[in-house]
Amino acid sequence: MTMGEPTTSLVLPVILRPIFSQLERRDVGAAQSLRSAILKSEQNNPGFCYDLVATIVRRADLNVNLNEAVLRLQGNITEADLNEYRLTRTEEPFQELNRKSVALKVILSRIPDEINDRKTFLETIKEIASAIKKLLDVVNEIGSFIPGVTGKQAVEQRKKEFVKYSKKFSTTLKEYFKEGQPNAVFISALFLIRQTNQIMLTVKSKCE
Repeated sequence: MTMGEPTTSLVLPVILRPIFSQLERRDVGAAQSLRSAILKSEQNNPGFCYDLVATIVRRADLNVNLNEAVLRLQGNITEADLNEYRLTRTEEPFQELNRKSVALKVILSRIPDEINDRKTFLETIKEIASAIKKLLDVVNEIGSFIPGVTGKQAVEQRKKEFVKYSKKFSTTLKEYFKEGQPNAVFISALFLIRQTNQIMLTVKSKCE
């Protein structure tokens, strides 16, 4: 798995952070020490978290597609584990962006369970298209709250990247219905989740 692929950057927030949260309920000190060590390793060696999980899966001799697993688990993320991508400003457009970003990621997380049921999957695709449009509408609305030219340009760039991956997702779906390769759809959906996270982080850094 190369660093350019989305699963590499999503293993930490989707798989490991919820584990840290569970460990904190048993031993806060140990959990915080483990969290700090792993975060430091990831910062110094990007991709460390992915390599760690992939090694555990391999040594346990588990037949797991990590792309599929991360996509599924995205739908189980709790409110507490969403803080990194949650805006704290109380104005309605910011709270609406919180809701729309979560909604899109939850719909995308259903893909592994629904992709083999053509009728259900086609309905899910419609939901995804609608969720993408709603998210972009809110991002456009937030533009007026972003101070400075540089901040506006940064958010606009994230929006352009998101649109690019949305179009790639559409292309991947067309190829899937011709060739039947679900893993390509999983990866494309993960790219959309990563870009959604990037929008949230950029808005947060420019507005909070």
